[in-house]
Amino acid sequence: MKNYLLFLFPFFLSCLAFGAKPVSLFNGKDLTGWRKANYVVEDGAIVCKGGNLVTEKEYSNYVFEFEFLLPPGGNNGLGIHYPGKGDAAYTGMELQILDNSHKRYAKLKDYQYHGSLYTLAAAKRGHLKPVGEWNRQKVTVDGPVIKVELNGTEILNANLDDINKAKPKHKGAQRRSGHLCFCGHGAPVKFKNITILELPESK
Repeated sequence: MKNYLLFLFPFFLSCLAFGAKPVSLFNGKDLTGWRKANYVVEDGAIVCKGGNLVTEKEYSNYVFEFEFLLPPGGNNGLGIHYPGKGDAAYTGMELQILDNSHKRYAKLKDYQYHGSLYTLAAAKRGHLKPVGEWNRQKVTVDGPVIKVELNGTEILNANLDDINKAKPKHKGAQRRSGHLCFCGHGAPVKFKNITILELPESK
């Protein structure tokens, strides 16, 4: 326990020095702070009916946390550095939110599994809770570094500088700021407890 607290102490100090604290991006009642889209609020959760739900603000460096519930075969995504138009997976980047245990996804490419940076970097598998249970995910974007933690386990640690050298044609991976968005693909995926902690500019 002492070692864990010592590990977290520098993070707490940096947050205090920066004056930052997590901000809620969902009040549990309506879609304030988001651009209107085909999403609704039901029983304190955002429910996807299709399309993209985009933050009004743009962000660069941050820790974005949320809970999500996948229906059987559920498919969504988290768009990052999205410019606000076009396909978020290419004009920005998209982190997969997917019930990859479903039989319809039996032949996925490695970068299509949950938590992966679509077409760019594969995430570790096996850390999703059973379908119908809430999962908690933390996404850290700090300069070129993108990390994803799912239910307390790091499943992705990608460096965009390295990705851009390997895949220079992906314009979205070259961006360092933009909107966040939930990328709907028709399934009624649910979201709640959404917060963002803005971080200092990377050096």
